[in-house]
Amino acid sequence: MSELPKTFDPADIEQRWYAHWEENGLFRPDRPGAEPWTIVNPPPNVTGSLHIGHALDNTLQDILARHARLKGKDALWVVGTDHAGIATQMVVERQMAQHQQKRTDFTREQFVEKVWAWKAESGGEITQQLRRLGCSMDWQNERFTMDEGFSKAVLKVFVDLYNEGLLYRDKRLVNWDPGLGTAISDLEVETREIKGGFWHFRYPLADGVTLADGRDHIVVATTRPETMLADMAVAVNASDERYASVIGKFIEQPITGRRIPIVADDHADPELGSGAVKITPGHDFNDFEVGKRAGIEARDMLNMLDAAANVVQTADGKVPAEFIGLHRFRKDKVDGARELVVRRMKELGFLVTHLDKEDAEHDFEPRTIQTPYGDRSGVVIEPWLTDQWYVDAATLAKPAIEAVRSGAIKIVPKTWEKTFFNWMENIQPWCVSRQLWWGHRIPAWFGDDGKVYVALSEAEARAQAGEGVTLEQDSDVLDTWFSSALWPFATMGWPDDSNPTLHGRYPNDVLISGFDILFFWDARMMMQGLHFMKDVPFRTLYLHGLVRAADGQKMSKSKGNVVNPLGLIDTYGADALRFFMAAMESQGRDIKMDEKRVEGYRNFATKLWNAARFCQANGITASTALEAPRAELAVNKWIIAETIQTVQTVDLALADYRFDGAANAIYQFAWSRFCDWYLELIKPVLGQMDAPATGPDADETRAVAGWVLDQILVLLHPFMPFITEELWSKTGARESELIVAKWPMADARAIDPEASKEIDWLIRLVSQIRTARTELNVPPGAKLLLFASAAAAQTRNRLEHNGGVLSRLARIEDISFSSVPLGGVMQIVVDEDTFFFPLEGVIDLDAERARLTKGIAAAEKERDALAGRLGNASFVERAKPEAVEKARADHAEKAAEAERLGAALARLG
Repeated sequence: MSELPKTFDPADIEQRWYAHWEENGLFRPDRPGAEPWTIVNPPPNVTGSLHIGHALDNTLQDILARHARLKGKDALWVVGTDHAGIATQMVVERQMAQHQQKRTDFTREQFVEKVWAWKAESGGEITQQLRRLGCSMDWQNERFTMDEGFSKAVLKVFVDLYNEGLLYRDKRLVNWDPGLGTAISDLEVETREIKGGFWHFRYPLADGVTLADGRDHIVVATTRPETMLADMAVAVNASDERYASVIGKFIEQPITGRRIPIVADDHADPELGSGAVKITPGHDFNDFEVGKRAGIEARDMLNMLDAAANVVQTADGKVPAEFIGLHRFRKDKVDGARELVVRRMKELGFLVTHLDKEDAEHDFEPRTIQTPYGDRSGVVIEPWLTDQWYVDAATLAKPAIEAVRSGAIKIVPKTWEKTFFNWMENIQPWCVSRQLWWGHRIPAWFGDDGKVYVALSEAEARAQAGEGVTLEQDSDVLDTWFSSALWPFATMGWPDDSNPTLHGRYPNDVLISGFDILFFWDARMMMQGLHFMKDVPFRTLYLHGLVRAADGQKMSKSKGNVVNPLGLIDTYGADALRFFMAAMESQGRDIKMDEKRVEGYRNFATKLWNAARFCQANGITASTALEAPRAELAVNKWIIAETIQTVQTVDLALADYRFDGAANAIYQFAWSRFCDWYLELIKPVLGQMDAPATGPDADETRAVAGWVLDQILVLLHPFMPFITEELWSKTGARESELIVAKWPMADARAIDPEASKEIDWLIRLVSQIRTARTELNVPPGAKLLLFASAAAAQTRNRLEHNGGVLSRLARIEDISFSSVPLGGVMQIVVDEDTFFFPLEGVIDLDAERARLTKGIAAAEKERDALAGRLGNASFVERAKPEAVEKARADHAEKAAEAERLGAALARLG
């Protein structure tokens, strides 16, 4: 046992212990014959750095992994990074731009070599940051979604799905990012509120047709006038009597002269605007579906933009020459297609400007529009019709849906099941191709015979094609979600079934994930795992919430409210940040960032440190057995019972993934029961540091205290691994490091109910006395007499047994069972007993009564004023929400103050 320093310094112990754990292979699964337990981390982008969401996600995973080891399981936490196609390519291209280079200055192979060089030199910074957080991952088997073994799995899945008819090439709309020049997933689209316009146009009916009211046109409205260059229909509702006579007739689009049909579709709402909607199936997701219902094949839908969002000629050649080459919007002070379309329609007399609005002089009706942007490019996303590769997600989703319904996969919290089923039962084809150079290149070759050959290699593709066919490989790569969907089994060596790692490690036990990637990653792992492994990828899916700013807003760089977890670790230590995350994680609810609470958990670590130093100074050392020592003293029986009950609470909480319940149970026990009460209660038994007590009671107490401290360190280790490992190593001889110690046993047979009742009673009595003394301004040094004339026999015995404790902790000079002297007395009630404390000569009773009376009146006055304010509907409805919330909090505070002071006055009798 080596002496602990006076000051707790997280920075010193964290770096030292992490290096020791990793160097000694203590994160490796190496327990032959033990029950395997497996979790995989959501692979962070290789370009990434630790953000507060990572801190939450990985803290929860580490708690489970460390807990599994302590429970004797052969725990494996798979770690790795994602090649992050778009993000990584952008990083490297930006780096090249600093040297006046472009990607296209190099061959594809040369560029990919540059990306690998960047990864070797700069990639994976986040893995070092995960170490700082204390993540006990199996670094000796770190994986990367582009490593050789993983790439083999990706290619096999693509080829197998294609051969089974579950993966195909199709022309559909995608989220196209004109800035990056690639399709992107919904997760990479962020919606912003943008001030825009709502234009109204007249579309003339063709062939002399008129509406029932005699009008020769239909009015349509749009927020995207430029798309009328590719209009293919106008939709009206079949139930709308205004248009019943013209369904199946035609409109002549004024700018292109294109004859387009009027179709009936429920997408057109008779209650909205004119009830007629222009349909551009090649540039709008809703219109795409309307177009399909109207019988327009995707291959025949018109595309009016190129990959950079500049106007191109449509297949029917109807776009006027003056539009060709224009950008879709105004750019670099040059009008785009939108501006020119509006101008031409206005010149032709087809722009409706009399909108009966306050702003009728404008060409449009101002609107705030929900507009999709690429989260990396910052460019408005364009629904774009292209040929892409798709997975038949609807077919793959069925086994996943059944797995959740049957309980083979348990989603926690269960409330997410409804969302899961709704999305999965309405799932759309999954676009898995991306127009990038970095990533898994699609194993498909186009032959000059017009056929596509999908194979694991070019040699296999050539064998399929036969001689004389020229092949060219598809230039696209796969979406990174496609490869990461294989993470639970491809990381284990699949498809090499002889790899021993795979056996016993699939399915994984649990997956921890943010709810925001439930469909992008979690559900796709279910689909691919069930299809290729014929079993679920994980038995439990735990979905946590977001970490938000202190005011509840979502964190974003633009708002300037992003919190750097590494800065918090520098200031308070990793243990404090981890404990905050766990204590605040309440089954998927969002967490409000509160640095004061992180600081509070640093104080908790300091308190535990000081408690361990107290134990060292008083001859309390490590326990030698897992079970509780024998005890005769009530205080020792009580703390043993409290320990066992805490173990039970933590076990149940972790079994139910109640991270907050487990953390708060440990916190309350360690801080309140052990540090604040037990160590104070046993001081008389231990004697003075310069004259330590000896004998059976002292020996028993030291043994019990050492055992309890050990249980705290083990229980707390998954949450605060660094300080607990340090204290474990410094408080006695150990057979092993704490990380591979044994989890406590919750043996209820060691609980003595009567002893627990006695000490609980004593704590409540001391607490009540302390509270009353404070409320009545009794000087801290003043010793009081305690009268318990009507006390029952059990209470008398307890008072006599604990007189020394009451003297030291409650400043009680003597205990009497005679009648209470006349005069001012302080009264407290504990259970069914009333205790009296004469205050004559201790305080000025009249002055104290006056002070309390005045305080009660002031508190009640403020309470009632706030109640009146809150009862005013005008205030509640018009004031800012934070002002109303503060008024409610102030009202509750003043009401409680009035009640507390009233109780104090009543104590004086």
